[in-house]
Amino acid sequence: MKVLMIGGGGREHALVWKINQSPLVEKIYCAPGNAGIKQIAECVNISAMDIGALLSFASKHRIDLTIVGPEAPLVEGIVDRFESQGLPIFGPTQRAAELEGSKAFSKYLLKKYNIPTADFETFNNYSDAEAYLKKIEYPIVIKADGLAAGKGAIVCHDEACALAATKRMMVDKEFGDAGRKVIIESFMEGEEASILVFSDGENFTLLPSSQDHKAIFDNDEGPNTGGMGAYAPAPVIDEDMLGRIRQEILIPTVKAMVLEDRPYRGVLYAGLMITSEGPKVVEFNCRFGDPEAQAVLPLIKSDLVESMNQIATEKKIKEPVRIHDDRWAMCVVITSGGYPESYEKGMQIFGLEKDFGKDITVFHAGTQQVNSEKIVTNGGRVLGVTATADDFYKARKQAYWAVGKIAFDKAYYRKDIGAKALVHLRRTVH
Repeated sequence: MKVLMIGGGGREHALVWKINQSPLVEKIYCAPGNAGIKQIAECVNISAMDIGALLSFASKHRIDLTIVGPEAPLVEGIVDRFESQGLPIFGPTQRAAELEGSKAFSKYLLKKYNIPTADFETFNNYSDAEAYLKKIEYPIVIKADGLAAGKGAIVCHDEACALAATKRMMVDKEFGDAGRKVIIESFMEGEEASILVFSDGENFTLLPSSQDHKAIFDNDEGPNTGGMGAYAPAPVIDEDMLGRIRQEILIPTVKAMVLEDRPYRGVLYAGLMITSEGPKVVEFNCRFGDPEAQAVLPLIKSDLVESMNQIATEKKIKEPVRIHDDRWAMCVVITSGGYPESYEKGMQIFGLEKDFGKDITVFHAGTQQVNSEKIVTNGGRVLGVTATADDFYKARKQAYWAVGKIAFDKAYYRKDIGAKALVHLRRTVH
């Protein structure tokens, strides 16, 4: 098979790395790719948002399967465009991708079908939101309705913060059109985790659970980012909790999408809060998480291409995705200094030539190859260093060991990725 991967971040490098292991695959293209992807696939200089050019490329090169990494082209309807030309593509249709593209739609669906989530109100204009914020109890969470690259949710502990956050979204247009509508929801106490599933529209198969670390600084402090690290599986989701998530959230959601005439085919990401009352939905995403993919994909035994192709060609999933039950994975993201605010690009990265061994993989995100010798930074999140082991402590130690061998000017990373898992694991041991 000839496969086209769309995107150029760490998630896409992890997907290309996994796809490259499939005996079904002869050639991989990636648009636009990055310096790491370039080592295992042919990079094509087409933006992930240039749907017309991607369609022409796939048609001309007789691509057997296209896989979409980022959310924006899915929300723009790339799957519908490809399918209209008879080109197999893995991902949800535009109507199904609205689960991520509009938080208002997502909350409407959850409420209508009694799927557990936080209480909420939706607002189209600032004055109504302002009046509401002056009469409610805190803390609350304010969310931009549309896509905001993982940064459109702000936790507020008082009225002043809430008014400022809402003004940033609705009046100052900090997130563009994404903030035209906002959702104001009650704050959920608990621990976040996520579950990815492959869905064929009616049935689904579970991938390993994971936990992301969104805030820029240790102890979950500072502004949200696209993700500073992840580990899998997440010990906060034990077998009992997984059963509840399946029955109370995943089965009802997949059924609800069929009832709404938006059957969901592709990978569905359920971002969850594990509360004292049970699991509740924080958000849905219509693609692999980033950096969750860099922790989840190394734990998958199955041929991913086989499963993706079945879904892309509208067949039913034949068997569950098989995973390494006895393995742990941890990914630490290294960013440019200053991220998620302003940062410089073009810093030479040192240490990438090192042989870290078979259990450590360095996934590239914001990187660019300048010449045969030199790779430089080209984004906020630069690298995701993933280690796998038969023991969580070992995986964590190895990941941070490898991070310490890589350097570039103003490089930054969190030092506490995985600390929450340790709390659960110590509890289990004792």
